[in-house]
Amino acid sequence: MARYVEGSEALAKKLRAVKDKLPEALRPVLIKGGAEIAADARTLAEASRRTGALIESVHVTGPGQTTPAFSGDGGQRTATEWQVLVTAGDADARHAHLVEGGTEKRHHKDGTSTGAMPAQPYFNPAWRLNKARLLRRINRLLHKAIKEALQ
Repeated sequence: MARYVEGSEALAKKLRAVKDKLPEALRPVLIKGGAEIAADARTLAEASRRTGALIESVHVTGPGQTTPAFSGDGGQRTATEWQVLVTAGDADARHAHLVEGGTEKRHHKDGTSTGAMPAQPYFNPAWRLNKARLLRRINRLLHKAIKEALQ
């Protein structure tokens, strides 16, 4: 059985207004967090520097924008209004995942082999370093917006 609470329509209207304003308010928080993650990823990737292409391939894609070609999983992706995407890899650096996870020795039919490359994680550690701080910022913004709507 549904109960009607006096003032619930007014509250619902205020909360809908908050929902409509949140993406715009959240955008700078997401961009700042993405930039911090990317900066840490670039710093951590210095240990694997050969040409600098990997470091230069770390990109921040803001809400509504599309990632560079060949970043992340190899394709392009458009961030929603609630997302920021930090990716590594582009047309010049398609080896981001190999540096992050390392490789095993592989033997070819012609008798040659590739050497094993130990993992040199840079991307996941950058995320772990920044995750809690970014989530705190987002939560503060959400709490502030809801508190203002309830006044």
